[in-house]
Amino acid sequence: MVRVGAIFSPYPNPPESFHAAVDAAEEAGLAELWVWEDCFRQAGFAQAAAALAWTRRLRVGIGIAPMPLRNVAVTAMEIATLERLFPGRLLPGVGHGVQSWMAQVGSRAASPLTLMREYVPALRGLLAGEEVTVSGRYVSLDGVRLDWPPVSPPPVFAAAEGPKTLRLSGEVADGTVLDSRYTPAEVEASVRAIRAARAEAGRPGSHEIVAYVLAAFGMGAGERVRADPGRRGSDAGRAVWGSVEDVATGLSAFADAGVDAVALLPAAGEPDLAAFYASAAEAGRLVAGL
Repeated sequence: MVRVGAIFSPYPNPPESFHAAVDAAEEAGLAELWVWEDCFRQAGFAQAAAALAWTRRLRVGIGIAPMPLRNVAVTAMEIATLERLFPGRLLPGVGHGVQSWMAQVGSRAASPLTLMREYVPALRGLLAGEEVTVSGRYVSLDGVRLDWPPVSPPPVFAAAEGPKTLRLSGEVADGTVLDSRYTPAEVEASVRAIRAARAEAGRPGSHEIVAYVLAAFGMGAGERVRADPGRRGSDAGRAVWGSVEDVATGLSAFADAGVDAVALLPAAGEPDLAAFYASAAEAGRLVAGL
């Protein structure tokens, strides 16, 4: 069954609006709320900690935190602390980060793929309670072990777009976050690449794939989708809009593409975030019944 969550975007929404948004997501029965850590806006782990503390049921995803900004041991400490405080509700994700931003802060990696190949396994090892020693191009750890690792390590997601990163995510991560610019057919191709790479790497177990999907509900929904500045757009099924039933029907194509969850991204100009989350939750219930 495909889960349906939603996103709190840091672009039109300042930090002080987050508490009300989280309350609305919890009250609506939304499965998951995903937050971003885009430079130079809200910090991902701070948002996740607040959302988890304010709620009792809601799962919170970080999609994503840029790897170049943090030493992997610090990221492991952040995740382990939140997982022990709020077991089973954190979905942490890491990624390359926007390269121009990484350069702006002096943290750009010359080889983002090498960074991910070193960083994600080290992060997963630390969260599993292992003593990790690695001497790589970007990750260097000498006998590092967390004193308080999670009782049950959460899945580590990686953001992926290009073919090389999609395959690498399948090889080294526990899950993948896909951006919202793609059609169901393109998502299906990405899913195949990720799962094939995982199988070739001989990794057992499941690999969760989350697809972001641009969405709008109610009157003017189509216009808001078409006006979205990202131009993720209304063409070729890259977005879903209309009534709750229309959105649920549109999401079935992404479910058929093989993803495990979708996170709905409010189109630019969304007038009522609480209503959006309520509609997203209702769409999720309809998708579960399809």
